[in-house]
Amino acid sequence: MLSDADYGGNASAGRQRGKKRGAAAEPTSGDSQPMRSTGRQSNVRVRRSSNNSNNPTGQAKRKATDTDEEDDQSEKKYRKCEKAGCPATYPVCFASASERCAKNGYTSRWYHLSCGEHFCNECFDHYYRSHKDGYEKYASWKRVWTGNGKSEPSLKAFMADQQLPYWVQCTKPDCGKWRQLTKEIQLTPSLVSTYRCGLKVNNVKTEGPDQCSLPEDMRVAGVSDSWWNSMLIVPPLLKDSPANPFLIAYYPDCVGMSPSASPSNFAHGDLRTERRRVIQPQIPGLCPYFQPFYQPNECGKALCVRPDMMELDELYEFPEFSRDPTMYLALRNLILAAWHRECKEALTPQKCIPHVTIRGLVRVRCVQELDRVLHFMTRKGLINTGVLLVKQPTLPEQYHQKKKVLVIGAGASGLAAARQLKNFGMQVVVLEAQDRIGGRVWDDQSLGVTVGRGAQIVNGCVNNPIALMCEQLGVKMHKLGDRCDLLQEGGGTTDPAIDKRMDFHFNAILDVVSEWRKDKSQHQDAPLGEKIQEVYKTFLQESGIHFSELEEKVLQFHLSNLEYACGSTLDQVSARSWDHNEFFAQFSGDHTLLREGYSSVLHKLAVGLDIHLKSPVQSIDYFGDVVKVTTTSGSQWTAQKVLVTVPLALLQKGIIQFCPPLPERKLKAIHSLGAGVIEKIALQFPYRFWDRKVQGADYFGHVPPVPENRGIFSVFYDMDPKGKQSVLMSVLTGEALATVKDMEDKEVADMCLRVLRELFQDQEVPDYQKFFVTHWSRDAWAQMSYSFVKTGGSGEAYDIIAEDVQGKVFFAGEATNRHFPQTVTGAYLSGVREASKITVL
Repeated sequence: MLSDADYGGNASAGRQRGKKRGAAAEPTSGDSQPMRSTGRQSNVRVRRSSNNSNNPTGQAKRKATDTDEEDDQSEKKYRKCEKAGCPATYPVCFASASERCAKNGYTSRWYHLSCGEHFCNECFDHYYRSHKDGYEKYASWKRVWTGNGKSEPSLKAFMADQQLPYWVQCTKPDCGKWRQLTKEIQLTPSLVSTYRCGLKVNNVKTEGPDQCSLPEDMRVAGVSDSWWNSMLIVPPLLKDSPANPFLIAYYPDCVGMSPSASPSNFAHGDLRTERRRVIQPQIPGLCPYFQPFYQPNECGKALCVRPDMMELDELYEFPEFSRDPTMYLALRNLILAAWHRECKEALTPQKCIPHVTIRGLVRVRCVQELDRVLHFMTRKGLINTGVLLVKQPTLPEQYHQKKKVLVIGAGASGLAAARQLKNFGMQVVVLEAQDRIGGRVWDDQSLGVTVGRGAQIVNGCVNNPIALMCEQLGVKMHKLGDRCDLLQEGGGTTDPAIDKRMDFHFNAILDVVSEWRKDKSQHQDAPLGEKIQEVYKTFLQESGIHFSELEEKVLQFHLSNLEYACGSTLDQVSARSWDHNEFFAQFSGDHTLLREGYSSVLHKLAVGLDIHLKSPVQSIDYFGDVVKVTTTSGSQWTAQKVLVTVPLALLQKGIIQFCPPLPERKLKAIHSLGAGVIEKIALQFPYRFWDRKVQGADYFGHVPPVPENRGIFSVFYDMDPKGKQSVLMSVLTGEALATVKDMEDKEVADMCLRVLRELFQDQEVPDYQKFFVTHWSRDAWAQMSYSFVKTGGSGEAYDIIAEDVQGKVFFAGEATNRHFPQTVTGAYLSGVREASKITVL
């Protein structure tokens, strides 16, 4: 006996079965082949009943058969969608491609795209069968899709990508209803931004009553239901997304974009190979330091996201997208790209919605989800961050309603958090102990050029938030060159080959230390200096290599650089965890000097904030429902949350009393880190005497004459390398700090001048005109420069210090950032991190 499936949907379709093209059934993701029609089914049933005519109960069965025939006629007139869970009892074909389109009538099979969008078997055949008029259009689309994309170019994908009508929302404030456009109308950002109910393509309103008064299509209401998204057959892929230029090396459909809307820059067949040769797309007008997306096969770059994968915090926030993240990725990538194209103004849903170009009802859902995604990314500090000043809160009211936050400290971390929280819509008060803002950022202009008494260099600018803020402010970053000539006392310049050789051996020693620590527990730790000496001594014994006196001195120069990086003598630093943050992706790209100083950024962060200077905090009582903060002057402040951003050294010395006391676990972590110190000296000269020997270099090194002097002015920075100012800045690190501890500032300056005269012995070095020397170790409200891991400690301490206490007391600062300690960038990011936590806790 023949079944329905043995017959074609129409005679001509049936005749095609012997041909090569159009013979195979359309792949439908598990759905069966199109149901074939008709006419024969009732006849089969009649024959079955006639075989029972001699049965005593045949008459009754014949009556039942008559009922079956009536039911069959009803089934023939209406066939509901076969997709399990789809409520469409009487589907309507949106395609109207075939003259025989079922429209809202009978078809042998309805194809489901979403709950509310179906097309009939006749329109399926119109495109899928090779003898039909629509076949070439489908075939042409299929070639483009296959050339650009990775997913299967099915007819359902074609219908979703090319044939579904667009939906657009009325921009009238008191309306906001969704309207379906005719299939021929293309959606543009301009149309989305200006659309009003009844507006024609030529911007002429239709005649008749107010179109906004017409009811909204009932299907729109269903889109908001949580289950609606799970009933989509084809993943939503955006056309003309702002992310497209950033992601040309990816298959578009892997990152939420339509392959049919992506430019084919290469000949078919070469595209998949060529696209992976793109290292980083160059986008005209985009800051080169903005690289928010990993490129294929790229890794290890800080603050990058995988455009084809959700990150853990995203999965936690949006678990409904874990099975199919396409919609989330499409929206997140769009938002990130749009923000980096224009970071000087707040990115709002209204600015993003015009770029959500996708056919069908799924556009309604994308626009609904856009708000959530954008607010999540704002809260996490991925967008709408930096020195941005906003007129309206960047987060909805439920995030900031009746929340007051006290921030202790107006350094980089405190200002970052306060700026974020204020932009979110919260009430924020900042209490600063000193008579200035900035903390360990303190710029000096007394020498005719800005010299940072604290931080001034940005280490790695790609995706660095400091680079973002400089872009927002129009502040230029001076790229530091790689050249660093090593000068010897006596006036000689070290052969670069010797420097290169000793740099290799220095790094080889550190590699051996890294290998040693692999199987060592925290209790088996050793001082880094001790371990380096042990490895070096073993290497000399086993290799038989003998270094010259100059080579030994150059090695000491590299060790002084290591002490500069750690902010401590090496006998205090953990050999096991000295570079703990290198296990995480670090900032890549240029190292730059902020010639205008970090203050140019931090002062802009502080604009509009309620900051109280000369307000040292004495105690924080978080025992009750609100947190009570008391300053040394006796004034009291209350808030729901308090953020502590004071330097690590002050926490170690208990400058602030906590009631109840901080947990023992946190106190142990605080004391397992070291409060590192470096000091700076800057000298102004009447002219640039060093140009003849090191012209064009941003800095030059000083080879120490003896190991004991290796931290005394080891590097000199030219503070105006491309200009006319004659200012050199140098550093004191390691054991050198003890050497100058009891010296007057002028004595230190005179010592520095003597060193320079030794390095430039073959020429005249004039007396300095002005100078300054820093004293961070004696600064009452700093007492340090930056943190390091002491012997026996671990990088985990940074995370523990960062933990909040009872959801009421929070902590930020470079010593709470395990990934980026010791930097202004790390401090800033810790403030952004805590602002996000405060918002949801």
